[in-house]
Amino acid sequence: MFTLKVSGMTCGGCINAVTRAVQVQDPQAQIQADLAAQLVRLETTLSPELAAGLITEAGFPVSN
Repeated sequence: MFTLKVSGMTCGGCINAVTRAVQVQDPQAQIQADLAAQLVRLETTLSPELAAGLITEAGFPVSN
């Protein structure tokens, strides 16, 4: 389990897009998003780097 700082999330649709981006590679991934803090907590078999890349490709920049 790890947490990423994800910019640009403003609504439930954004959370769904982030979730879909990760679940394409890991369908069993569990994602919890905090819109106010711009944080996404992931329980996945993917590496943090791969998950960050997938989320970024979906249009939501990931930062440290």
